[in-house]
Amino acid sequence: MIRAVLFDLDGTLLDRDRSLEAFVDNQYDRLEAFRHIPKEPFKLRFVELDARGCVWKDRVYRTLIEEFGAEGRANAEELLADYVNSFRFHCRPFPGTIELLEGLKRRGFKLALVTNGYTDFQESNISALNLTPFFDEILISEREGVRKPDPEIFLRALHRLGVSPEEAVFVGDHPENDIDGAAKAGLRTIWKDDSGCAKPKNATGSVSRLSEIPFLLEGWSIE
Repeated sequence: MIRAVLFDLDGTLLDRDRSLEAFVDNQYDRLEAFRHIPKEPFKLRFVELDARGCVWKDRVYRTLIEEFGAEGRANAEELLADYVNSFRFHCRPFPGTIELLEGLKRRGFKLALVTNGYTDFQESNISALNLTPFFDEILISEREGVRKPDPEIFLRALHRLGVSPEEAVFVGDHPENDIDGAAKAGLRTIWKDDSGCAKPKNATGSVSRLSEIPFLLEGWSIE
């Protein structure tokens, strides 16, 4: 019997690719730092260096300044501060995010959010997406002192929800951090994929759209 559903944030509920593109476009227009180069090469290189969020932006900005010859025109620390303060204004959820969470709450599922990242930054993004009221527990790696894929952060979430691993499902997009980590903690896993890649071996199920998740849960809940 499934009693709880745990979610990743970036790439699962937050459409990070679309959000980052919107932020970079806006930052280029607002600030003078990179106006000496065309916008599109700047945006493409930013996204490439970001590596789907795996590289923190201080390194991204330092590399951009060096590669585009912006020394004296741009300051990496100031650009990073702008990113931290402004990214939330460009956060975009995946289609169906609110409808999914509303439906799961109506059905009585306990919900938790488990995300890697800096506490203040992730909290501001979660709030910007209006997700906070849906979750019984929100675990952010910096605050918890442990990161996915360490099974401890998943087990900690389950303990706070008062459910066992056998009663929970984790939904995420990252094969190692989300799927392998949750599977090692004993949870069923749903891999959210929109790239057409092969399903990770530890994924119990997979979806390409959030709207598919209730159908998987319905089958597992009556086992």
